[in-house]
Amino acid sequence: MSSERGGNQTVERAAAVLRAFTHGRPALRVSDVASALDLNLSTTSRLLATLEAAELVRRDPVSQLYELGPAVISMAGVALNNDPVYRQSRPVTQRLAWELGLGANVAVRRGGELFYLQNVEGQLAHKSYSLLGQRNPLHATAMGKCLALGMTAKERAQLLGAGPFPSYTPRTLTTPEALEAELAAVAERGWATEVEELALGRACIAAPVRDHTGGVVAAISVSGALSAIALHDREADLGRRIIEAADSVSVGLGYLGPAPAPRASAATSPAAAEGGHRS
Repeated sequence: MSSERGGNQTVERAAAVLRAFTHGRPALRVSDVASALDLNLSTTSRLLATLEAAELVRRDPVSQLYELGPAVISMAGVALNNDPVYRQSRPVTQRLAWELGLGANVAVRRGGELFYLQNVEGQLAHKSYSLLGQRNPLHATAMGKCLALGMTAKERAQLLGAGPFPSYTPRTLTTPEALEAELAAVAERGWATEVEELALGRACIAAPVRDHTGGVVAAISVSGALSAIALHDREADLGRRIIEAADSVSVGLGYLGPAPAPRASAATSPAAAEGGHRS
């Protein structure tokens, strides 16, 4: 039993070492990792050496800084290519980015955050980095609002709390009441927008993606600088385009559309009941 616990602890520590590398700190010294994990230098050095041998991390020969290794990229590729949302959305996002010149994105929900599965940049939204694997809040993003529609109001309240929600700009929705009002509008028109709610100078329009059960499993969006996306002039057109894109992915996931409402039988319809009463 002690051997099993020791093995589990080693695995947990190795996983913690890999998680220490973030978008904000992609390259770390041994002392950085040790400090982040509250481990001594000797233990941290051995863990990094083991992970380096497995190509899960690599050490720069000049700076001697560690960074994630090629094996992580290989595993990420396997995970992505095995994800049905990724497979169905890839050609759709590529087409959107090509035709509109904007960034085209797909995200799923992980707890109270959205998680980027797909990020394709058009010529008007070129970036030197990928959003793939990054996370953003639900309440301050167009895709997050679409993903929030996959929960009931009670579930949203339990997940996001009573507020106020974190504010990123003066336009961020910070109260449950404001968010619920926005979600009602999103549900009615079929798409969500975000104009400088997460970052100044940028906007996004998104629509929910559904699977064979009819539940919201992902969201797809186009985004870019305010001048490039020009939402104030073409929101309706972009809304139509993003709904069509979401529907295409949804159909690929087995979605057949809203279930038809059951028709009342002649015996139980209000007219029949009223007629029977009169006779």
